[in-house]
Amino acid sequence: MSVLDYEIHDDRATITITNPELRNALTLETAQALTDALETIEDSDARCVVLQGSSGTFCAGGDIELMMEGLTSERETAELMEEAAYPINRTVQCVYECSIPTVAKVDGPAYGAGASLAIACDVVLASEQAEISFGFRRVGLSVDSGTSYLLPRMVGENTAKDLVYSGDVLDAERAHELGLFNRVYPTDEFDQAAEEYVENVTTGPTVGLTHSKRLLQRGLDRSFDEVIDAEVDAIESAFGTDDFAEGVEAFLEGRSPEFEGT
Repeated sequence: MSVLDYEIHDDRATITITNPELRNALTLETAQALTDALETIEDSDARCVVLQGSSGTFCAGGDIELMMEGLTSERETAELMEEAAYPINRTVQCVYECSIPTVAKVDGPAYGAGASLAIACDVVLASEQAEISFGFRRVGLSVDSGTSYLLPRMVGENTAKDLVYSGDVLDAERAHELGLFNRVYPTDEFDQAAEEYVENVTTGPTVGLTHSKRLLQRGLDRSFDEVIDAEVDAIESAFGTDDFAEGVEAFLEGRSPEFEGT
């Protein structure tokens, strides 16, 4: 049975983790499948990636069976880290560094590595029944899966420490207040509302949005002079696109633009 399904339909790619027996845990198999899917998608004409979980769970954390192997295996810990921990963590990095816009649909638990996987996406859409927790402490571990990079950038250093030290499970409202969830919708309206949001991203000026993504991700690590230079370079690239021409024409004609992603 596949632990992950993905499809590319028109301009949209949808990735679904399908391992409900393990609550869609980010196992080594799932991580590899996700990395492979992203590589295929980035080589396609997809203009947006949607990442979701099946059966009411986004991703309930890391691979407990792998953790148990670490306790009982006679192999060196460094060897296990190289074979298992690094690939899983790199998968979250691949999600974060995906060249096109990414949207996480969270309608249930996103815990531990699953929480990191969610916030590695550009935008997190959640239903009212969604939950998120960075409770690595529950299994006696420090943070991983890029949490120490992603979380402070979203909520600030002190709040990140609080969430990690406490391991609190946050409901959708509290996660939204902290900025972990961008938008929260009533559960019975979630799929339709998320569909409308994703459609808006998918039909946007893809080149412009892709450059904007990279600029925003790196903005905190650059000086103001470096930001200005990078933005000018990005604008120069966007100037040559059909979407820029369409955007200007639509503005002058007082109509909504119809971007093609080129």
